[in-house]
Formats: sequence, structure tokens, C-alpha cells
Amino acid sequence: MTTAQTPASNVISEARDPVFDELDFPTDPDNLYTQTVAVTLHAAELLDLRHRVRIICAQPKNEIMVHFPVRMDDGHHRLFKGYRVQHNNVLGPYKGGVRFHPEVHLDDVKSLALLMTMKCSLVRVPYGGAKGGVKVNPREHTPDEMQRITRRFASAISPFIGPDYDIPAPDVGTNAQTMAWFADTYMMSQPQSNTQDALRIVTGKPVEFGGSLGREKATGQGVVDVVVEMLPEFNLSIEGMRVSVLGFGNVGSWAARILADMGAKVVAVMDHTGGLRNDEGFDCDALAAHTAKTGGVAGFGQDAGSGSGQNTAQGGQAISEDEFYQTPVDVFIPAALEQMIKHRQAAMMNCKIVAEGANSPCDPSGDRELQRRGIEVLPAILANAGGVTVSYFEWVQNKSCVIWDAEHVDTELNRHMVMAARRTRLARQRFKCDMRTAAFAAALEHIGKTYDVRGIFP
Repeated sequence: MTTAQTPASNVISEARDPVFDELDFPTDPDNLYTQTVAVTLHAAELLDLRHRVRIICAQPKNEIMVHFPVRMDDGHHRLFKGYRVQHNNVLGPYKGGVRFHPEVHLDDVKSLALLMTMKCSLVRVPYGGAKGGVKVNPREHTPDEMQRITRRFASAISPFIGPDYDIPAPDVGTNAQTMAWFADTYMMSQPQSNTQDALRIVTGKPVEFGGSLGREKATGQGVVDVVVEMLPEFNLSIEGMRVSVLGFGNVGSWAARILADMGAKVVAVMDHTGGLRNDEGFDCDALAAHTAKTGGVAGFGQDAGSGSGQNTAQGGQAISEDEFYQTPVDVFIPAALEQMIKHRQAAMMNCKIVAEGANSPCDPSGDRELQRRGIEVLPAILANAGGVTVSYFEWVQNKSCVIWDAEHVDTELNRHMVMAARRTRLARQRFKCDMRTAAFAAALEHIGKTYDVRGIFP
């Protein structure tokens, strides 16, 4: 199903919003942060949002940069750069992940912090948006080195965070173990804090250390909840639905496993190690186990006796990047990094729906091409919001000294995701726009109403 495009659905407006000049933004329209703010301002224009809210949302409240030395295993020290960007806290404490990646940059972190503000507003959890990161490649360091890097970064930003002020979480390159080191470092450096209160300094912790059941699969589960809620909109059903997944880490693998369990066929996957196709549908549990063991999807099935790599119940046929994008599917889930779908990739894609499991997986040219072709996009601030929602549940459990069972977590997550999807659908009908603009409009309207009742101090 395609939707007729209207002027309101041109997400990346050709005309430069005057707020960009007022705030002295760079002129590059393909800059990730400029792109994110452009979508925000376009939605604000549809809402006729007050000028003060537009300029507040266009820039983060705080941008923190730290440099810290860490001893390597061979005894020498390396200097690392880290960031914590706090975008907005009008709805509640700052909230957002910490990523460890060699390509971490300030503009990327700013974009992700803004998206987190919108995400929290859309799913109606009482948080604002933040994001953090360290410029490091975890694959190049031993576990001991990564522990020291994590603890040193936690110590460096500890004056700027707090369990009721700014609560980090895992993101690309980090996991529950990272959060355990982070929380322990904060707790040891804040002896005056109540232990239970200090435990809330991060979410995404191991279950044994105050984490929530269901947190590991939360983002992938949220993608599925949104897709299932939206399928009737596109005259699709889950049974036999063909799916391709870009990136088979935490988000992509869980989304694939859950969809396969519901009757969908995951027929193509690709990550940094290569691409695979199996028109009969992958055994996604086996593929996830293979990826956890080897670090990527390449070679899956060969260790099960299909050394040729041809289609089997277990494995798949190795395919090129172009062949991956050209594989005909109903739903395409980009679940890797930002800006991976450019014009070239978008022009090749053979799908009806893109469900953004990653943050900002489409660059401006790719986004425009998907719109031109009538391919529907379920935006990241909606489809990717499961992680922060269950992080909120973890924070509530820590704050209340209670433990929710997995079924309760899934039920509450589904309720939040379904309601966010319905808000997006209603905004789309109201403004006759695309899904991305609709999701931002639904989020911004809530933020605007909050500023109306709170006012601007002093």
C-alpha cells in the first residue's frame, strides 16, 4: 500500500527554516544533526508550535566533553574522548544510552539526544532526552581494558549525572556488563548516597544487579509491537510476511526471533561480516547463537554441514550488499548504525515498509528516495522506543524496591508501544503527512503543552 504524497509529507524541506539562521547552524543539509532538527522544525510548523519551544528543541541544554587517560594492559596510557549531551528535561530526568564506537562524534550524540527527547515524549514516559559516548573500538581492547575505560568514563561524567537527574543506559558497543561497571563506579564514588538510590544511576543492568526482566529484548520487542499494530494499515498480516534485517546485534536479532516465532519469514540478513538469503526463512534462534559465537552472520550453516553455503533449513546463500537490498520483502528492518541507507540503497530496496530499529538509519537523500517511491517508514522515535520504555520500568522497579515478572514487563511495553503507534496514526490522519513527521508532531505536541503549563523560568 502506498500513500499519496502531499506538500506536508516532504520531511526534509527544501526551504531552510529561519531557526537555523537564528541559531547559526551550518549550511550542510546532510549533516545528521541538521537533518534531525529539520524534521523537528517541520513538525513544529505543522503544529504552529510557539517560537520559544522551537528554539529550545533545536539545541541541547548541555553539551559535556571529557578527556580521560586509561592504562592499557601493556602499562602505557591512552587518552580517550567522551561525551554526554543533555538535550531537554522538561518532561523529567535526562535519559539516554552510552555508546562505545570509533566513529562517535558530537553531532551524532546531539542527534541521538534529541531523538531520545522525542522518543520519551511519544511513548509518554516521564523522561527527557540525553546521550553519551566514548570514541573507542571495543573490539580492539581486552575485557580488562574495557572495564577500566568504562569506569574512568563513569568517573569523569559522574558530576553531571544522577539517579533523578540523568540516567545512562546501554547502546551500540555497550551492554549489561558495561552498565554494571558503570553503576558500581558511581556507587563507590558517591558514599553519601543510599545504595538503592545509587543503583538507579543506570538502566540496562544485569538482572542480578537490579536489572529488569525483558530489558535485553526490549528494543527488538518494541519494533515488533509497532509493526504488528501497523500491519492492518498496509493490508499485511504477520503469517508468512517476508522480512529482511540489516544488523544482527541485540535489536535486529531479537526482532527477527520474535517475528519468526509469530509466523513471519526472515529471508535476508546482513551485517559487517556479510549478507545471507534463505527464501524458506532462517532459523533465527540458531542464527543468533551463531552470531554470538562468531561475531557476525557470515558462515552461518557451514558449521551445520552445509559447507557450500546453499539454502538449507539452517543456513543461507551468501549474497552481496546490492543483492541484500534488492531482496523482495514486505518489511525491511534497519537495526545497525545511523545513516546507512543513502539514496543508492533506498533506490534498490524492494519492500513495502521500513521499520527503523536503529536510530536515524536513513540519511536525508535516502529518506527522500523512500518517500518518492511511496515506501512507508515507521520512524525510530516510534519503532526504536522499546528500550527506553523498559529502562523506565527498570528505574521504577529500583525506585519502588519491587520486581516485575517478564509477562508484566511485556504487557506494559506492548501497551506503551501500541498507544504511541496510535498517536502517530492519528497525527498522520490529522496533518495528512508521512509517518516520520506524524511521530514528531505527536511527540512535540506533548512537549509544547508541558511548556505552556510550566512556562519559562524566570
